[in-house]
Amino acid sequence: MPTTLITGASTGIGAVYARRFAARGHNLVLVARSAEKLGDLGAELRAAHDISVEIIAADLTDPAQLATVEARLRSGDAIDVLVNNAGAALLGPFAGADPARMAQLLSLNVTAPTLLASAAVGGMVKRGSGAIINIGSVVSFMPAVFPGIYAATKAYLLTFSQGLAAELGPKGVYVQAVLPAATRTDIWTKAGADLAKIPNLMEVDDLVDAALIGFDRRETVTIPPLGDAGLWDAFETARAILPSGLGGAPAERYRRSA
Repeated sequence: MPTTLITGASTGIGAVYARRFAARGHNLVLVARSAEKLGDLGAELRAAHDISVEIIAADLTDPAQLATVEARLRSGDAIDVLVNNAGAALLGPFAGADPARMAQLLSLNVTAPTLLASAAVGGMVKRGSGAIINIGSVVSFMPAVFPGIYAATKAYLLTFSQGLAAELGPKGVYVQAVLPAATRTDIWTKAGADLAKIPNLMEVDDLVDAALIGFDRRETVTIPPLGDAGLWDAFETARAILPSGLGGAPAERYRRSA
């Protein structure tokens, strides 16, 4: 039986991923801050699917607790799928933002998934199989609409995932970036947003089910609400072509002042 480790597993997207992978027959390692919520979810899934569920209560912004999860990825029973789902939002402009809150957001949205992926890939490459799912956001493409560093952290996850996919795909490790639009989770209320004022919210179950279809198709990037896949293909084609013509000399338009 494969084993999946999911961060931010106690509620929302992480909990639905746990239920879906349990239904697929995966043993689980569930990570979140609330041991009580994880315990309740673990008991539910053990009873429903006759799987093993390991609980790790950890705050991934705490280096010592993050190291505990890293150690689990490197040792013990092999982890076949890592779902980097834990994350937070920080609303408001960059100017005047609290440095301590920004540092905490960077720890959770950037440092934690990077180090957890690093801990997981050694065993996956050695076995020639495995998968990493990184939960990003469509705000990666909307920095002007979402000022501050939240969009930047999600842009990092997208680029990080694409780089990993290029490096690890030939070694048998599949990497998927999932980019939700606004989804009905408590990330927004924790950040101080009013869900009633956010249009076109996607339900969590719908999001995860769509993301898993992308997972089964082995998509590198899955954008569940995107109806026209050609738009993403065109974007990726332009992104890939752009650097090909860049040489070692300034472009003609930069050879003279305005």
